[in-house]
Amino acid sequence: MITRDDIISWLQCYREVVGEHKDYLTQLDAAIGDADHGANMDRGFAAVLAKMPTVAEKDIGAILKMTGMTLVATVGGAGGPLYGTFFMRAGATADGKMELSPLEFLAALEAGLAGVQQRGKATTGEKTMVDALTPACQALRRALEEGQPLAVALQQAAQAAEEGMKATIPMLATKGRASYLGERSIGHQDPGATSSYLLFRCAADCFANKNKA
Repeated sequence: MITRDDIISWLQCYREVVGEHKDYLTQLDAAIGDADHGANMDRGFAAVLAKMPTVAEKDIGAILKMTGMTLVATVGGAGGPLYGTFFMRAGATADGKMELSPLEFLAALEAGLAGVQQRGKATTGEKTMVDALTPACQALRRALEEGQPLAVALQQAAQAAEEGMKATIPMLATKGRASYLGERSIGHQDPGATSSYLLFRCAADCFANKNKA
């Protein structure tokens, strides 16, 4: 089972990783966006961790919804609404729960993905964060349904997210700021897909000892 403390550790890990990759994410965004994705995500998750003590004793749903609302309030560009929607939708599936089974965690992630797709009107192949989130969720579901331990399933999900992220490089952007560049968007890795990969990478690292389904 994934406990409330595990979820907090995951978010803390992501905040640290986003901080470490802030300049890299901004560099990616400079090529096809507004050159602010790294700074925006760093600021947003710093704000999330600053507010964490206000919800640390509450349920997982409350923690995830606080995360989403804080991101909407503090992250500029498309990242705030999209990541905010992801965490708020995920939180809605975990209302009142102090721990989640692997399949319940998957359901939260899938709800978040559905929210992102609805909010951004995006599907795979359009050079967005959806290109990393979708294969990650699909791989996680496949591994769990095969009976793989959560730690193994998350490693497979992170690998799928990484492959999805890299697959955005040759894509023509058709959504968001990058779409304005047309053919010039080809050859650049999408920053949103990159930060989404890092989210799954953190989950795989944080839950590496969760070897029981």
